[in-house]
Amino acid sequence: MNKPVLVVMAAGMGSRYGGLKQIDPVGNHGQLIIDYSIYDARRAGFDTVVFVIKHEIEDAFKSAIGDRLSKVIHVKYAYQELADLPAGYTVPEGRVKPWGTCHAILAARQVVEGPFAVVNADDYYGPEAFREIYQYLESPGDSENCYEFAMVGYRLGNTVTEHGHVARGVCEEDENNYLIRVTERTKILKDGDNARFTEDDGQTWTALSGDTIVSMNLWGFTRSFLTEAERRFPAFLDKTLQENPTKGEYFLPSVVTQLLEEKKARVKVLRSGDKWYGVTYKEDKPVVVAAIAEKTASGLYPDKLWEV
Repeated sequence: MNKPVLVVMAAGMGSRYGGLKQIDPVGNHGQLIIDYSIYDARRAGFDTVVFVIKHEIEDAFKSAIGDRLSKVIHVKYAYQELADLPAGYTVPEGRVKPWGTCHAILAARQVVEGPFAVVNADDYYGPEAFREIYQYLESPGDSENCYEFAMVGYRLGNTVTEHGHVARGVCEEDENNYLIRVTERTKILKDGDNARFTEDDGQTWTALSGDTIVSMNLWGFTRSFLTEAERRFPAFLDKTLQENPTKGEYFLPSVVTQLLEEKKARVKVLRSGDKWYGVTYKEDKPVVVAAIAEKTASGLYPDKLWEV
């Protein structure tokens, strides 16, 4: 069996940060959030990372991140390109937006041969999540009549910010902690220890417990997910090119949902008690810096992280 690898979606880093050289460090010695994710992934057991990037940011990414991390973990690259489409399809006029998260994962289909985990490049997940997903991916794999996938769920209260609304995938599970569905809530506000969301621009609000389990896009898949995603891509394109040719996106959760509805896959919902961090708003950065400093002071991370 192939050893699990980590796939990191990083193709959007250049656009989000206005160029990779402007990525803000969060550690005492210039470490980025991705440094801490790779550190946690490596000590969980991962020894290979696949960075999904765009050719336009390749030199900057390797200079700022890839070349440094290649000294501590085996690094591979996959390239998300707008023109990477099935035979017979072309990029519609005016389209500049990438095709979405599932298309990003498909970019890695030539270099991923076995089970793999998926994370965002600019989110802090914590060590427990990487331990849980790695341990799961070392299990035997797909059942005879069902794909066996997983995701790491977080307490909603551990993922919201004081500085504005966030979008989260609210998870519904069965009694055995298998995923029934993920419902996207695009405007969630922190409300004390809990939260609330609105679907009508704030005219009405619905309460959500801080203990609600949400998806933060940390998934674990067998190689079969790539096969299914590639097979379903033309149907997505047929619909999108008719309805929303310049902005429609092929989202990873939508393919998971299709497979669940068709009963072709099960998704085990794992748990992390760690707090998730991301810089959704500029005011979030000091919170992340303070959290990393506290984790370093407590001994969870070494001060310099990489002695290379």
